[in-house]
Amino acid sequence: MPELAFSRRAALRGLGAAGLLAGLTGCGVPAAYVPEDRREGRDRSVADRSVAFSNWPLYIDTDEEDESRRPTLEAFSEKTGIEVRYTEEINDNDEFFGKISPALMNHQQTGHDVVVVSDWMAARFVRLGWAQKMDRSAQANVSKHLDPQLRSPAFDEGRLHTVPWQSGITGIAYNRKALGREIKSVKDLWHPDLAGKVTLFSGLDESFSLLMQGNGADVTRWTETDFHRMCDQVESMVKKKHIRRFTGNDYTSDLSKGDVLACQAYSGDAIQLQADNPDIEFVVPEEGGELWAESLLIPNLAPRKANAEALIDFYYDPEVAALLAASVNYVCPVPAAREVLAASDDQETAELAENPLIFPDEDMRKRLVVARDISSAERSSFAKRWNGIVGL
Repeated sequence: MPELAFSRRAALRGLGAAGLLAGLTGCGVPAAYVPEDRREGRDRSVADRSVAFSNWPLYIDTDEEDESRRPTLEAFSEKTGIEVRYTEEINDNDEFFGKISPALMNHQQTGHDVVVVSDWMAARFVRLGWAQKMDRSAQANVSKHLDPQLRSPAFDEGRLHTVPWQSGITGIAYNRKALGREIKSVKDLWHPDLAGKVTLFSGLDESFSLLMQGNGADVTRWTETDFHRMCDQVESMVKKKHIRRFTGNDYTSDLSKGDVLACQAYSGDAIQLQADNPDIEFVVPEEGGELWAESLLIPNLAPRKANAEALIDFYYDPEVAALLAASVNYVCPVPAAREVLAASDDQETAELAENPLIFPDEDMRKRLVVARDISSAERSSFAKRWNGIVGL
């Protein structure tokens, strides 16, 4: 299995581009929001048989003998005649937002037809009116095969402007052998035997849902009270030195080396950790875990919108989705791909169909929810409090 790009779910660094945007929109710069009827440009898809697709590093299938080749993209081009200009230029959500926001704010093309960003960032694009509504009548695969649990997040009801590329779960990873007991609950992280041996994510958007769930909050409609209760708890644990540190995706090395025994973790990383150390367990807590996605969206004025929609729909063909899932090992947003993998003649590939971290079973799904995102009105004060606790 290829090494994963650990910067993919990048931590929020202060207010980043969002703070810059807020300042600009109050200083004589044209209003940022773009109404639905002003988002589309002239679509050149028929005359220009190409599409510009930007993604994160190591987030697509590659040929085993030639890593520069991407079999599913080649299959798309062969099927449709559309050339894909594929770039791995997204290394951080805020950084990428800062790169393309000046063009979107000024109603200009970005040079991108389709991009992949984390859903909390996709929410920002949708709120600003910077993502075009897709034509679902031209996307039969998306309409038929999109995972029901991902169909209507609070930030994009009905998934009209976004489509999940891959999904994942925020839960708890721990070393069962070294700890000597099971972890079943978020509350288990606060047991005295884990003092100084726990890490949490430093990014507010990455952290808050699981921690609130541990307190019994309904994270589909959490409140300011829920947020501050969670912060009070974490702040108390920091003062007691119970939390070793706050991390980005470097938590994986802490757990592998034994510097920590339990941590917030992503399901996709857990598969790699378990391959290297079978004593590592990943658990969706009894109180629940966060189901998240990184999603495809088409920025305003993208010149080849129909080609972008065709590319997105291609990846919702279960045969194609299975190839991608077998390569990247995240939660597949196309449940029908499970049957494709199960029918494989290759034993290792067929076994992926039974991995609940790629295809969650019904018991796990009952504990998974999509959290509501942090609104623009909440972000400044919430980030200030959280970053003060974390030390950012």
